[in-house]
Amino acid sequence: MPALVRHRWWLSAALALSCAAHAQISPSPQSDPSPAPAAAATDAPASAASAPVVNSDLDAPMFYQLLIGEMELQGGEPGVAFQVLLDAARRSGDEELFRRVVQIALQSRAGDQAVIAARAWREAIPTSVEAHRTQIQLLALLNRPAEIPPVLRSLLAMTPADGRGPLIAALPALFQRNPEPVRIQEAFEPMLRETAARPETRFASLLVLAEFAKKADRYETALIHVRAAAKDFPDREEPLLMALELLPRRPEAEALITAELQAKPDKQSLRLAYARALARAQRPGDAAREFRTLTQQSPDEPGHWLALGSLELDLQHPDAAEDALQRYMKLVDKPDVSSLAERAIAAAGLDKADREAKQQGQLLLAQAAEMRGDFKTAEKRLAAIEAAPGNLDIAYRRASLLARQGKLEEGRKLLHQLPADREQDRRARTLAESQLLRDNKQWQAAYDLLGTAIKDAPEDADLLYEQSMMAEKLGRAQEMEALLQKVIQLKPQHYHAYNALGYSLADRNERLQEARDLISKALSFAPGEPFIVDSMGWVEFRLGRLGEAERLLRQAYGSRPDAEIAAHLGEVLWAAGQQDEARRVFADAARRDPRNEALQSAMQRLQVRP
Repeated sequence: MPALVRHRWWLSAALALSCAAHAQISPSPQSDPSPAPAAAATDAPASAASAPVVNSDLDAPMFYQLLIGEMELQGGEPGVAFQVLLDAARRSGDEELFRRVVQIALQSRAGDQAVIAARAWREAIPTSVEAHRTQIQLLALLNRPAEIPPVLRSLLAMTPADGRGPLIAALPALFQRNPEPVRIQEAFEPMLRETAARPETRFASLLVLAEFAKKADRYETALIHVRAAAKDFPDREEPLLMALELLPRRPEAEALITAELQAKPDKQSLRLAYARALARAQRPGDAAREFRTLTQQSPDEPGHWLALGSLELDLQHPDAAEDALQRYMKLVDKPDVSSLAERAIAAAGLDKADREAKQQGQLLLAQAAEMRGDFKTAEKRLAAIEAAPGNLDIAYRRASLLARQGKLEEGRKLLHQLPADREQDRRARTLAESQLLRDNKQWQAAYDLLGTAIKDAPEDADLLYEQSMMAEKLGRAQEMEALLQKVIQLKPQHYHAYNALGYSLADRNERLQEARDLISKALSFAPGEPFIVDSMGWVEFRLGRLGEAERLLRQAYGSRPDAEIAAHLGEVLWAAGQQDEARRVFADAARRDPRNEALQSAMQRLQVRP
């Protein structure tokens, strides 16, 4: 009889015998002591009579040990039951019984006892894969990573070569929410370096080493392992995708991606991931370049055209955005439904994804028309959008259109009509209205609006940050600094606050070393972010380091050709004696954003005509 079945039979037999013994001690008055009729025997199937009897190897001590353990558990004594049944499991070497003991410990929330049972299981049955896996999972759950490598080494030794890599690759999933990533990285690094030296486990080990190092904020170490994996396994894409994850903290990881795309320009999945990473890094110029290539390689993919159109808007290229978005709309647009069945599907809302795709395209097309100053077309496109009442994006675009036509108060009233039952709705409406006021240079009104909201949410870092920007516009430098310091206190990783404070000091030509330190701190959180690189270039200019300032500002302007960055780059070029190139930079920025204050100020100061 198999061990699994045998133990279940033992337990049921033990309970049955216990009931029988109780019945003999306390017989029921209604019980009939007479033997069963002889006819009952003759009614039994012949097969039962002829079936061979299989004797269990259960001895009397084991029988009573199991019986006592189960009775203790039923009696509300799981600790006693655990000890009794664990001893029985060790004596019998039965896996089903070990599972039962682990289960008892887990149900009692006794993690340490569960680990003890799993370890005993592995020691009693060294070839049990389940015992190894159970112990590893329990140690991970209890945040005891240093105890896992010896167990994992044993499990790897009994695993076929082609299964060892996947076993290692599964390690990060065990620690997804672990609060101590440094402990994880230090616990596994020695063992993973060993497995990285073996051909069958090298790839998985390098990737896991990189993943653990990344989570521990050891980005340079992570990049070393990624580079090794990319070099040794040039046909695998996983190291390059991990390099993209490292890009925000290690800009040099980008070289791996660009080299691969130069060698294999048709590798669209990698190019798409790269383009998205550039967009997330606030580098719309570079992201748009990659999406242009993608639209050439796959002209029938609507998502590429939508992303390109959105990026062209961000770059203030309304004509290019319009072209890309019209291609997108053509690809997602479908002929009018004509059949009864098709109309039924549309009425049932089953075409929701298609409608949302068209709404998104129309909204961006409206923005492109607004950017060109064609307000009539913009309003027409907004009116064509079938969206739920109270849609914030559409309401904001309409409010912006009204403000652009001198009807700011009407635009504000439009935003006031949005739902405000929930706190998150009120917050979103406040931020939208403050942005509308900011775009229309109503600094004091925006400051007051945000101040009212902050009274109800004094620790909302985003509201405080926005108010600090308005304080700066109003010339209240000390108040701005105090607000930004509070933002940093509430959110120590709020790199926009470090950057804003550092740039403000640099722009006023005050406390320049402190300004540089603040901007360096911002760059440590977001390396390569164009506006922060621009701030660093500007503080270097203030410190008299023209060469470094020019290098940084060219980098920032190349990634994001923003008018304010252009103003800084033009001024540095002018100071370096490169007036002709400075004029070209100013002229290019003035064509795209002629109303930019920083650009107008720089050109006026240098007496450069647009």
